Amino acid sequence: MEIIDREDHQKLYLQLYEILKRKIESSEWALGSQIPTEEELCKMFGVSRVTVRTAVLELVRHGYLKRQQGKGTYIYKNIVSEGMTMFTNFRELLLDEDLKFTTHVLARTVMMPVDDLDTILNISKDKHIIYIKRLHSIEGKPVLLQETYIPYHICPLLLEEQIENQSLFDLFEKKYGIKITRVQNYFDVTGITVEEAKLLALPEGSYHIVLKQYFYSGETLAMYTRSMKQKDRFSFFLELERKTV
Repeated sequence: MEIIDREDHQKLYLQLYEILKRKIESSEWALGSQIPTEEELCKMFGVSRVTVRTAVLELVRHGYLKRQQGKGTYIYKNIVSEGMTMFTNFRELLLDEDLKFTTHVLARTVMMPVDDLDTILNISKDKHIIYIKRLHSIEGKPVLLQETYIPYHICPLLLEEQIENQSLFDLFEKKYGIKITRVQNYFDVTGITVEEAKLLALPEGSYHIVLKQYFYSGETLAMYTRSMKQKDRFSFFLELERKTV
């Protein structure tokens, strides 16, 4: 079994990430099978729960694993890149750019990380987060509810900005010089809460598609957003173009 090299300068969670990814890509861990629990992985590799959780989360982000609430984490795919490179423009919302939104800021505050936010944002539990909640509407009808989480130290002045009709992405790049170099987009289906149903004018208890976006500046996760769309109005849109060299 591969082991963690504590004398290596590479972070422990990255070493574990690579080890687990190789097990998936080599089919040592079969597609659809459940991976060992956090406790078992801690014992197997002699690392902490934080290290295991961070490595597993990275594998979830990259589509190798899928979590099933109350059941465990399973091998989702073992596809190795064939080398084809695609590119697209980075966008804060995967909706038609011609749509004209009005935006209402429902919340903007500083909070401590709850649930898995410390792991998602790769910060310690004692670090503050900027939390922004906005409701986007077209012709007065709610279309999209978006929650944004940003490590406070990334851009504290964002709390002073007028963000009703400004792109956070544009503020990052054009005003504060925080260059976004990579965006990961993940779609999931989840049950809607009572509050979300009320804001989006949807039936309570229904399911809807959630877009989760991870905005990186270099290796630093600068912003994480979670967007819920009114399912009967418009579609998420992502266009990819083959990159020529």
